[in-house]
Amino acid sequence: MTQAPATPRATRRQHDREIVALAVPAFGALVAEPLFVMADSAIVGHLGTAQLAGLGVASALLTTAVSVFVFLAYATTAAVARRVGAGDLQAAIRQGMDGIWLALLLGAAVITAVLPTAPALVDLFGASDTAAPYATTYLRISALGIPAMLVVLAATGVLRGLQDTKTPLYVAVAGFIANAALNLGLVYGAGLGIAGSAWGTVIAQCGMAAVYLVVVVRGARRHGASLRPDAAGIRASAQTGVPLLVRTLSLRAILMIATAVAARLGDADIAAHQIILSLWSLLAFALDAIAIAGQAIIGRYLGAGDVQGARQACRRMVEWGIAVGVVLGVLVVITRPVFLPLFTSDSVVKDAALPALVIVALSQPICGVVFVLDGVLMGAGDGTYLAGAMLITLAVFAPVALLVPTLGGGLTALWAAMTLMMAVRMLTLWLRARSGRWLVTGATR
Repeated sequence: MTQAPATPRATRRQHDREIVALAVPAFGALVAEPLFVMADSAIVGHLGTAQLAGLGVASALLTTAVSVFVFLAYATTAAVARRVGAGDLQAAIRQGMDGIWLALLLGAAVITAVLPTAPALVDLFGASDTAAPYATTYLRISALGIPAMLVVLAATGVLRGLQDTKTPLYVAVAGFIANAALNLGLVYGAGLGIAGSAWGTVIAQCGMAAVYLVVVVRGARRHGASLRPDAAGIRASAQTGVPLLVRTLSLRAILMIATAVAARLGDADIAAHQIILSLWSLLAFALDAIAIAGQAIIGRYLGAGDVQGARQACRRMVEWGIAVGVVLGVLVVITRPVFLPLFTSDSVVKDAALPALVIVALSQPICGVVFVLDGVLMGAGDGTYLAGAMLITLAVFAPVALLVPTLGGGLTALWAAMTLMMAVRMLTLWLRARSGRWLVTGATR
C-alpha cells in the first residue's frame, strides 16, 4: 500500500520540531561561551584595575585568534551532516576526525606564534605600562589552551553534523562551572593572581576537549571509523575551510571598522557603541542558533539527495528567522529604558544610544533572514559563494561607514550603515538561495 504524501502542514510541523530540537540547545551552548570571559572578569576584577585591564587586552587577543578558526565548526558540521544524510556514519565520523586533527595542527601553530610574540601583541593592542605585564602573563598561559579550544570547535561541528546539539550544551555548561570554580580556587585559594585565572581557563578548556574526544572516539569505534590522521582528509578539511576563513575575516573587518568609526565620533559615542554592540551580539546568538540548525538539517537533506526537502526546510527556517527577528526587535524597543541603565548612568551616552537602538530593533528581521540563509548555504557547503558575498558586503560598507564622521551623522548613522551592511548580505544570500545553485546533492559536494 502506497503511503500518502505528507500535507504541507505536517511538513511544516516536522521542520518546526527539527529546528526547535537543534536550535534551543545550540542557543544555550552559544550563550555559555561568553560566560567564560565574564566569569574571569568578575574574579580578576577584584585583584585590581591593572589586572582587569590586562585581562581585557589578553581576552580580546584570544577571542580574535579563536574566532578566526570558527570554520572548524561550520565546515565540519556541513561535511558530517552530508554523510549522515547519505547513511554513511563511518565516513561521517572519519570526516569529523579529519577536522579534529586539523584543529590540533592549527592550535600548535598558534601556540608557536603567540608565545614568543605575546609582549609585542599586547603592546600592539595599546595596553598601558601597568596592565601590559598582566596581559602578557595571561596571554602566554592561556595560549596553551588554544589547541583544546580549537578541538572543541571541531568536535562541536562533528556533533552538530550528527544532529546532536544537546551534548555541546551539557559540555559548555559543565565547562563554565568548572572554569568558575578553578578560577576562584587558583586566583584566591592558591594565591596565583591573574596567572591562576589563566590556568583555570586552560584546565577547563582541556577538560571540555577531553570530553568531546571521548564522545567522538566512542562513536568512531562503534562505527568502525579510523582515528589515525589522514593527510588527504586533513588537507581537504583545510581547503573547505579557506573560503569560510575569508568570510569570517571580512566580517571581523566590518566590526573593526565600525568600532574605529565610533571611536572617532567621541567618547560618548564609542561608549554607546560598545553597549549596543554587546546587545547586538547577544541578539545574534538567538538567530545563530537557527543558523546552526540550518547547517545540520540542510547538510543532511542534501546528503540524502532530497532537494525538495532542502528547499522546504530552507523556506521554513527563513520564516522562523523573520519571526524571531520581529520578536527580538520588539523586545529591544520595549526594554530600552531598562537595558541602558544597566551599563551606564551617563545621560549623554544614553541619548546617543537610544535612537541607534531603534535602528537595531528595526533591523532584526533582516538579521534573521541573513543568519538563516548564511547557515543554509554553509550547510550546503557553499563556502566559496559566502566568501565572495562577504567581500562585496565589506566593499559596500567600508566607504559608507568611513563617511559617517565627515557627514556628521553620529552613532545613529553608523548603525544605519550597519543595517545597510546586513541588507546587502541579505540581498546576496537571497539571490543565491533563489537560484538553487546551492542544491548540490551527494555525500560530498
